[in-house]
Amino acid sequence: MRGFRGGREEPGLLPGPEEHDEARTPNARRYEALGRVMAALAGEAEMLEACRDLAWWRGSDHSWHVEWRDGPHASEVAALLVERVHEPGHPGPLAGAAGPATASTASLDVMGVSFVLRAIDPLGMGRLRARPGLWRMSATLDRTVAAARRPASRQHWEELLGG
Repeated sequence: MRGFRGGREEPGLLPGPEEHDEARTPNARRYEALGRVMAALAGEAEMLEACRDLAWWRGSDHSWHVEWRDGPHASEVAALLVERVHEPGHPGPLAGAAGPATASTASLDVMGVSFVLRAIDPLGMGRLRARPGLWRMSATLDRTVAAARRPASRQHWEELLGG
């Protein structure tokens, strides 16, 4: 609460310009880290398509929590983020593991900001890639290539159906 006495501001209760910038800097870094994480995830369409109910929120300790259903394991997402979150002029990655990563949980440090990743009922990318689906371009291309290699002779079921 900002105090006023007799219509004048009390000295020291309202932040000056230098104090105001210092108060905003940690929040700016937190949101920049979140933006970099989301940008890295957005570059992985296959991973995002596999996740249901993707949600994120700020924790009480100013960390970010990212949660999803189905989709990849938390350890797979953590590995992807460590690989992809970087600054073009910076020599190393801006993200690193902050603890053990399992199929359901992982902890990361991105630019000094803590991220907690949580996968609910994860399938893993191996199973997701093996599952056929119309959304997978590779499955569509595989069917096209297989159709182009079809033998010139008619199949037995084509004979029966008169095709």
